[in-house]
Amino acid sequence: MKTITKHYIDGAFVESHGREVMDLIRPTDRQIIGRVTLGDEEDTRRAIAAAKRAFATFGRTSKEERMEILRKLHHAVSARSADLTRVMVDEYGGVVQFAGPIVQAGAEVFLSAEKALHELPLTRSWGKTTVTMEPVGVAGLISPWNANAFFLCMKLASAVAAGCTVVMKPSELSALQTSVWLECVHAAKLPKGLCNVISGRGEVVGAELVRNPDVAKISFTGSAAVGRSIMRDGAATMKRVTLELGGKSPNILLDDADLRKAIPNAFIIGFLNNGQACVAGTRLLVPRSRLDEVKRAIVDTIPAFPVGDPTDPKTVVGPMVNQKQYERVQSYIRKGIEEGAEVLVGGEGPPPGLESGYFAKPTVFVNVSNDMTIAREEIFGPVLSVIAYEDDEDAIMIANDTEYGLHAYVSGTDIGRARRVASQIQAGRVAINGLLDDQQAPFGGFKHSGVGREFGIYGIEAYLETRAILES
Repeated sequence: MKTITKHYIDGAFVESHGREVMDLIRPTDRQIIGRVTLGDEEDTRRAIAAAKRAFATFGRTSKEERMEILRKLHHAVSARSADLTRVMVDEYGGVVQFAGPIVQAGAEVFLSAEKALHELPLTRSWGKTTVTMEPVGVAGLISPWNANAFFLCMKLASAVAAGCTVVMKPSELSALQTSVWLECVHAAKLPKGLCNVISGRGEVVGAELVRNPDVAKISFTGSAAVGRSIMRDGAATMKRVTLELGGKSPNILLDDADLRKAIPNAFIIGFLNNGQACVAGTRLLVPRSRLDEVKRAIVDTIPAFPVGDPTDPKTVVGPMVNQKQYERVQSYIRKGIEEGAEVLVGGEGPPPGLESGYFAKPTVFVNVSNDMTIAREEIFGPVLSVIAYEDDEDAIMIANDTEYGLHAYVSGTDIGRARRVASQIQAGRVAINGLLDDQQAPFGGFKHSGVGREFGIYGIEAYLETRAILES
């Protein structure tokens, strides 16, 4: 069992001033596998002060200097990808077939940020006017417990590319993963104070970042409720904010979709990361004319998506992260039944033989209307709602009838038609025929799914302010 008592401040591992100790529980068997001492406001203020001192120098670095740092970070994280994958599977329960690629994607995001920075003009001139893009200052980066290493890499990459120094608050539930990731950061030998990391609770460490006047920018990934509080409380010190706040993503199967591909893709999209993914396509919109055919395809396909031991390469769905999340998923399954939806596969309780962990049955509801709770609220578990529609216009209306707008999916063989449908969906990203990614493409949401964008040039610009110098 590993005990973590230190944070990372000013280029060194330092003992926590905070004294609260939290157990870290493996979700596959509910065994305690570690303990972490959580940071407090004093730890956070020390980290902010270190970042502020470092910004005086780092904020004036050149593109080339920042690009070299991004390459060092890529090398350091890539060198430990196997260790990061192993600890993610153990601490979080992410299945190995997801954990490996997502860790590698985190390493690659540093190179993507390097490429974007190279292509981003930081100075523009006309006549006697010069406009420069300047780093906003110290950034507070608050990341969630799902895909911990990826979020840490992604947020740090954009901030470093922009010339900002950072104080990071990863989820306390991911302390073991964070400790390995910090070993990577330390090995990269960054300038002191550039990257500071405090493990602690959001209402303590996160709240100090949001209210502290020396923090100019907050980037947060998490719930809409917390995002709203960050926007409200950060206004007192005029914080710049990037908020990625989850979704209830539609996956539209057009009537010409090839179900042999579309249904497996629907499970991949819907059960991604054990269902604990903000981009999960949890509303499957299908043409009413093909509803019975879709039901049969779902029943026939679900055995190819087994739930179980996340270390087994064949496992597709692992456990929920903790007891609270398991109970949340169960409550939504019960709510769906109470509101009249039909369980086609799955249902309440753990899968047989997996009672010792936080495992939930991958569940598919049919006869779901878009006004039901399971179609409105983000469940964050392996629960898929099948909703029938009449025609393309009806599908678009249902897809957009949500307070969220982070991601969406369209499946069909006529690509021109699929693009026309995709262009009418109110979401930050729409993928056609599969789970797709592009680290240069902007990522973020419409409506309650957030404010601002991450990745590529768009993500770097979120950490920059414009300054115009005019000459007579």
